[in-house]
Amino acid sequence: MKKKSNIIFLGTGSDVGKSVTATAFCRILKHRGYRVAPFKAQNMSNNSFVTLEGGEIGRAQVTQAEACGLAPSVHMNPVLLKPNSDMGSQVVLQGQVYGNMAARDYYGLKSEIKSKVRESYQKLEQEYDTIVMEGAGSCCEVNLREHDIVNFEMALSVGAPVVLVADIDKGGVFAQIIGALEIISPEERNLVAGFIINKFRGDPGLFKTGIEYIEQRTGKPVFGLVPVFTDFKIDAEDSMSLEKTIASHSHARASERESPKSDQCIHIAVVRLPHVSNFTDLEVLENEPEVMITWLKTPDQLEKYDVIILPGSKSTVSDMTWLHERGWVTPVKKFADRDNKLVVGLCGGFQMLGIEIGDPHEIEGRTKKTQGLGLLNVFTEIEKTKVVRRSVGQDKLFGVKVCGYEIHMGRTKLSSSSRTEGREADKNFLELETGPDGAINSRGNVFGTYLHGLFDSGAFRKKFLEHVAKEKGILFDNAIERRDYWAEKDKNYDQLAEHFSKYVDVEHIIRIMEKRIDN
Repeated sequence: MKKKSNIIFLGTGSDVGKSVTATAFCRILKHRGYRVAPFKAQNMSNNSFVTLEGGEIGRAQVTQAEACGLAPSVHMNPVLLKPNSDMGSQVVLQGQVYGNMAARDYYGLKSEIKSKVRESYQKLEQEYDTIVMEGAGSCCEVNLREHDIVNFEMALSVGAPVVLVADIDKGGVFAQIIGALEIISPEERNLVAGFIINKFRGDPGLFKTGIEYIEQRTGKPVFGLVPVFTDFKIDAEDSMSLEKTIASHSHARASERESPKSDQCIHIAVVRLPHVSNFTDLEVLENEPEVMITWLKTPDQLEKYDVIILPGSKSTVSDMTWLHERGWVTPVKKFADRDNKLVVGLCGGFQMLGIEIGDPHEIEGRTKKTQGLGLLNVFTEIEKTKVVRRSVGQDKLFGVKVCGYEIHMGRTKLSSSSRTEGREADKNFLELETGPDGAINSRGNVFGTYLHGLFDSGAFRKKFLEHVAKEKGILFDNAIERRDYWAEKDKNYDQLAEHFSKYVDVEHIIRIMEKRIDN
């Protein structure tokens, strides 16, 4: 039996690659026979996932759990903050909603929050040989240090060696590393075992003197200079990741949009809502060869698209108001009236497709009621209790199996009467083990659902794309294998582990882990 060990990857800033690095080490250690689990004390993200316990956690720890070969658990991310305004967040504690509060109020709960964090960590420590931890943002924000529970405070509390991850692609890597060490305490500095320099481009031989300078100046080793790795896509967690996804996707597909073959592609417009959440629902569609996705803030030239998708939202009432103010309502209705166009709503987007969204308890704000797009004959009421569960069932458009998860505060009811004389009534879109879900109109070109992960199913995704291609009158390649997302991700984890093993001194890091610093 291996000795209990742990390690934590902290960053010199946000989006430096902590999550990817931790994921790589989860897979590396799994391959080496460790019973390894991920842990992040606190996440701030609107991109979440439902565990088998029915609790809600951040997507990065789900990815890391998969890399470990584990089912995700609420104890892998005991605190999740879901921003719902510029000043406040919904607090999810060990998977369950604790309440909505401003930062100052949240900081007042530090003692209770730390107790829950410690409880979750100890539960994992009892079950696994090794805990691979991840910090949040920059590890050395001095103005927030007294409130820290996820970076050095976590490392100190469990005696974990720290590997500091820096992003050379951003520039200023010397200032990132040396500056970070200068402003942390001597006790924290002693925990830092060394550095990983991430996202390198070019000839590594040209950075040899840079590594020597960092090691001489800090007295600590650079464990690896990791080249940019484009073959692996980790589930994005925050708005910064979303903006990068949109930018990189637009850049990669720009030449294709100008190509004569563009008219043979399926063009999908996704509404870029201000409070968009769970945008990873669309990543699997982005990887399909015949699909071109464009994120839109304004309803310009919608007629050139084949599908409009309204994604999830953390603040549905506010985002619906935004759609009214930005002039989306009439263009989307005209789009839906066309015979060969589809409109899809996912979770909050589904709520927006209905007649009305009510918030009588002012969960999302002071606006108690707003009109929806009116494309589905459903009414939504935001309630105090959140629905968080895994779901399996069958859709009523293609009749194939679907599976995913639900995370929503609202309850949506399908009206039994049609709002338009002579029109057939709308029906539920899915029949899940937990009951009927969503809605679809009689023409079958507008549908919405609360089920996240709808397109992850290879069978549903194939039928959906085949349907759109037929409506558009273009050829659809049935020979392409529409794999389930999970099989592809498992292969990616192996590739990621190989990449890091090639460029990082893994043996050195493991030796440090197993000389665990006792608390």
